[in-house]
Amino acid sequence: MKQYGLQGVWRGKSKITTNSRDDQKRADDLVERNFNAHRPNQLWVADFTYIKTTSGWVYTSFIIDVFARAIVGWKVSNRMNTDMVMAALNQAIVDRNHPKDVIHHSDRGVQYLSISYTDKMADCGVIASVGTTGDSYDNALAETVNGLYKSEVIHYLKESWTGVKYIELATLEWVDWFNKTRLHSTIGYVSPFEFEKRYYDNLILSGIAA
Repeated sequence: MKQYGLQGVWRGKSKITTNSRDDQKRADDLVERNFNAHRPNQLWVADFTYIKTTSGWVYTSFIIDVFARAIVGWKVSNRMNTDMVMAALNQAIVDRNHPKDVIHHSDRGVQYLSISYTDKMADCGVIASVGTTGDSYDNALAETVNGLYKSEVIHYLKESWTGVKYIELATLEWVDWFNKTRLHSTIGYVSPFEFEKRYYDNLILSGIAA
């Protein structure tokens, strides 16, 4: 990059968005920082990040399937509440055809520990997992996606954003590119959807061979 005069995008400073309560009942940590999965819909990680706009703070929530690093649910909102993360969860459940026994891992944010959110997971057969120590390493993969989003969309496209609808459109386009086109080193330099396709193709071939 230096030889060709190229400069990578710098990631900005962080803003604390996780409001946790140590006395609030929460699920066990089923992941223990082992962000690996052997199949789609085995492990999801969830988190949200913030964007400063000229009309106030805006928040974007993501749910990522760990197997292929695919973004399976997302929501942009001007409110950092349970409704925002619930919308991302509902999208993930529907788009992934109501998978059973998928582990959903999050930090200790009150949004993820709310009664309505945990009840929704239980009703849909999603297994809750919550980080124990309350630092970024407990949800490192989701934090990584947040960092890519901030670098490749928020800081790269504009110096200032005016509101929710503009960020929502940019996020929609980025998620589509992220899932279908962007090459990821952790999955062999293919896109998440291509990696998943290869997995299902191999299942079909194995069935034919058997």
